[in-house]
Amino acid sequence: MKTIIRLALAAAVTATLTGVGAAGADAAPAQHHRSSPAGTVFVQNDAVDGNQIVGYDRLADGTLRRAGTYATGGRGLVLDGSVVDHLASQSSLVRSGASLFAVNAGSNTITSFHVSGDRLSRRQVLASGGTAPVSIAAHGDLVYVLNARDGGSIQGYLNLGGTLIAVPGWHRDLGLDPNAAPEFTHTPAQIAFTPDGSKLVVSTKGNTSAFMVFHLGWLGAPGKPVVNTFAGDVPFGFQFDRSRHLVASEAGPNAVASFTVHADGSVTKVAEQTTGQQATCWIVVDGRYVYASNAGSGSVSGYRIGRNGALQPLGNTATDAGTVDAATSSDGRYLYVQTGAAGVVDEFRVARGGSLQRIGSVTVPDGVGAEGIVAS
Repeated sequence: MKTIIRLALAAAVTATLTGVGAAGADAAPAQHHRSSPAGTVFVQNDAVDGNQIVGYDRLADGTLRRAGTYATGGRGLVLDGSVVDHLASQSSLVRSGASLFAVNAGSNTITSFHVSGDRLSRRQVLASGGTAPVSIAAHGDLVYVLNARDGGSIQGYLNLGGTLIAVPGWHRDLGLDPNAAPEFTHTPAQIAFTPDGSKLVVSTKGNTSAFMVFHLGWLGAPGKPVVNTFAGDVPFGFQFDRSRHLVASEAGPNAVASFTVHADGSVTKVAEQTTGQQATCWIVVDGRYVYASNAGSGSVSGYRIGRNGALQPLGNTATDAGTVDAATSSDGRYLYVQTGAAGVVDEFRVARGGSLQRIGSVTVPDGVGAEGIVAS
């Protein structure tokens, strides 16, 4: 019933699709190889003169082989004050089934692609409903985008088989200080659904240092947010573990912390461990393990997470300079880490006990300062 009503809603707002770009992949096609890849990795370069998604085949040994490059139809952006992390966000590139969604922060648009193996076909380019989109969340037939500038905002869409339809009533302003500076530490960082899809969570970094939790109505409309402030912590990237703990990086104390998101939208901290590194800003959960990226130290900090949210340090592993966004393969065996100083993706094997073994790296075209990576 909910889906049927959403379809009716989609028909009522189809006019919002004006400005949608033409479909089709309009860049270098994927190369064909004799050996079948074990998976794929897609990386966004956020180039200001034309944002691109670079596709890689994940080979059986975990190393990457470039397969194709695809224009998003929009432009990237460099937030004021950023050096190796131009968007200062997590989840600027998100995959949902056979769909891939990317932000074009310099164009105030988002792009929807169809994924077929290591190939992308562009479906749409449409307005983000705000200024400087930096993060996307997808769950079922809902997609939400987080806009970073002008005090921040979120905009919701119906996802009809990868075709997005903006719903005007699903826009909310965050009400953050639009003049807080520098931008890269004072714009919101990420939007994500809770595992059951009933809520949206937004991390605000230094601009209120909070998690904003939006309850979603029956059809998907966000209510008034519950604001959970953690003074001085500067919450940045986050993911949910298998026990539904919210696991986040904290740029203030350079730490990793786990939280419980309660039914009423309140958030309680469960555990916290400092990394001993600098600029701890991105995070990825890989089953029982958590890896945090430390942009200022050129390293990844590993942790084992317990069912109760407890965090056990596993040590630090060196990366190339400017460690930013990261993703793990669908089988949990490999970790891929973007490093923004030279636009390199470092490749690691996840060994027994969660330790990391470096197995190689690839350089992403126009990838200096890039953020946005997904793996399968």
